[in-house]
Amino acid sequence: MGLQVVRGQALKPPLREVRENPVRIEQGIPQIAPARKKALRFPVNPDTKEFYRRFYPGTTSADWNDWRWQMRNRIRNLEELARIFRLSEDERSAVERHNGSLPVGITPYYASLMDLEDSKEALRRTHVMTGDEYTRMPGEYDDPLGEDHDTVAPGLVHRYPDRVLFLTTGTCSTYCRYCTRARVVGNPGGEYQFSNKQWEKALAYLEQHTEVRDVLLSGGDPLTLGDEKLEWLLSRLRAIPHIEFIRFGTKVPVVLPQRITKELTKILKRHHPVWFSIHITHPNELTDEVTESFARLADAGVPMGSQTVLLKGVNDDATLMMSLMHGLLKRRVKPYYLYQCDPIRGSGHFRTTVDKGVEIIRALRGHTTGYATPMFAVDAPGGGGKILIAPDSIVGRDGDDLLLRNFEGDVYRYADPGGTLGADKVKAAE
Repeated sequence: MGLQVVRGQALKPPLREVRENPVRIEQGIPQIAPARKKALRFPVNPDTKEFYRRFYPGTTSADWNDWRWQMRNRIRNLEELARIFRLSEDERSAVERHNGSLPVGITPYYASLMDLEDSKEALRRTHVMTGDEYTRMPGEYDDPLGEDHDTVAPGLVHRYPDRVLFLTTGTCSTYCRYCTRARVVGNPGGEYQFSNKQWEKALAYLEQHTEVRDVLLSGGDPLTLGDEKLEWLLSRLRAIPHIEFIRFGTKVPVVLPQRITKELTKILKRHHPVWFSIHITHPNELTDEVTESFARLADAGVPMGSQTVLLKGVNDDATLMMSLMHGLLKRRVKPYYLYQCDPIRGSGHFRTTVDKGVEIIRALRGHTTGYATPMFAVDAPGGGGKILIAPDSIVGRDGDDLLLRNFEGDVYRYADPGGTLGADKVKAAE
């Protein structure tokens, strides 16, 4: 799938309002007609256009680019999956067995990026159920991060001293099969939406706790909420004097890029500083549509960082990961976190060893710009929080010299009189 060239203004011309000034001649004098505005358009990459003409015949480009249409027409059951994908017996039986939370949920746009024949294709594996989900491995839990233990009000998790996690909804536009909150999202009986009563309790807690300066809006995905609800919530948060920093944890700009509308960016601008932590998995997600959604956010003054979960057989390759990180940088997104896959029940087939994550960071660090190197972290089970893990560059000490290993594996001395760092390690030969 071809990617749009992202350089300077190349992101903008086909996607923004443009004016046409036709010239006519009257009595030998050029006359410029009043400018006519073209409609604001969202791009549709060629593969996606072919997909929706095949599977959604009669759908207009205006419908396809309407994020509400995408939400209404999500692929939600076996019948819809089988209409679009050539399902393996494993996939089919896994979907038939499923009940409870974390149902099937894929936007038509995101389905257009998947291989319709190959059940092993990377993006398809992350969203279509398989029988491996029903195998529980040692150390897996329904709430591996202990969020329920740290919940202080409905949907409000207060673990770190100055920041909280605000679970605004149980709805996502797409459901990742390795979701940390598989126990609560997309619950049977309907995906819960805006609840003024629940939000008011969370806001009351925030008003009373002046140590909280940072609120991370998550869920579910907060961008599945309508503009009016988001405006209301952001306004209430901004009315609390000690709330300095609002973040969105979201995958919507990647799986439902049409949600990033002109109206949404106006709302975000009114409530700065607002930051986005964007969940992205694979370079194949960096389409023309995603390029545009990122551009709209960046142009609205929204700083963006990426969060990528390391997944076996999906993105556990250093060359692929470097391609993803470079693609993000070109689109004004700073690679932020690479996460070890959380030990949620039924996710063992996605988890690599922790060694693999260190191996990928080692392949990035020094071999490409530091801006393209995310932090690798394990979110400690039981509520321990994020623990950073990196290749060990400390070799040991030799007297007052600290011995350090660089990205090429060479050892260097750094004069460090009085220091103790590395003293617990065996002295390395030069």
